[in-house]
Amino acid sequence: MTDLAGGYRIDEVSYLASGAYVRELRQAADEADLTMLEEDNLLLCYPSLVRVLASEQAVSVDRRKERRLRPSVLVATLAEAQRKGPRFRPEPFLASLQRAYDLVIAERRLPPSAVVRLLAMYDVFTVLPGQAREYPRPEFARDLYLLDQSGVTTAKDGRRMRWAASSGTRGSDALTTVSHHGQPKRYYGVAFYDAASSLTLADPAAGPGVCPAGSGSTSSPTSSS
Repeated sequence: MTDLAGGYRIDEVSYLASGAYVRELRQAADEADLTMLEEDNLLLCYPSLVRVLASEQAVSVDRRKERRLRPSVLVATLAEAQRKGPRFRPEPFLASLQRAYDLVIAERRLPPSAVVRLLAMYDVFTVLPGQAREYPRPEFARDLYLLDQSGVTTAKDGRRMRWAASSGTRGSDALTTVSHHGQPKRYYGVAFYDAASSLTLADPAAGPGVCPAGSGSTSSPTSSS
């Protein structure tokens, strides 16, 4: 592979695996005024997720393999994806979230409207071997953001989903993505509740995965300052 100056050839695998390529890519994104964050070995550049595949001398962009590795070319591809916007169907994703939520509620014998940590629900999504690699946390967080932006909160059975924030949104219990404005966005938990009744938060003694009482819930997740 020829370097950016075109002066010599380098070992592609070593270059991609060393972190040097990621640094060059992030620099190119910065010069193009694109925000790119790194999370769990993925690069987040709304609405795309980029994974470096060093052994294959390629990258994947939203699971599509890309062999055009020059940073300026890849950044142009990401900018075009940002211009077009995401392809996302909120209703099926909300239904999947509801099923995962109900499984956690039943397994842990929690109150019906308890606020459950999204990490506990992610464990349901990725219970089978290999699923966590196929559907990594940053992709789950990106989908949560797209659901949030869609405004869809009512499930087919009439229950509504509500985002919940706590001090956990700034720690390891939170899932992080990047917004279309280029700002980090963090998600902690959700609750599904009967729209005819009020939402009450469960006591922390109910068990792991529950948002502590008094932490409050909001119509949108907490973002970093």
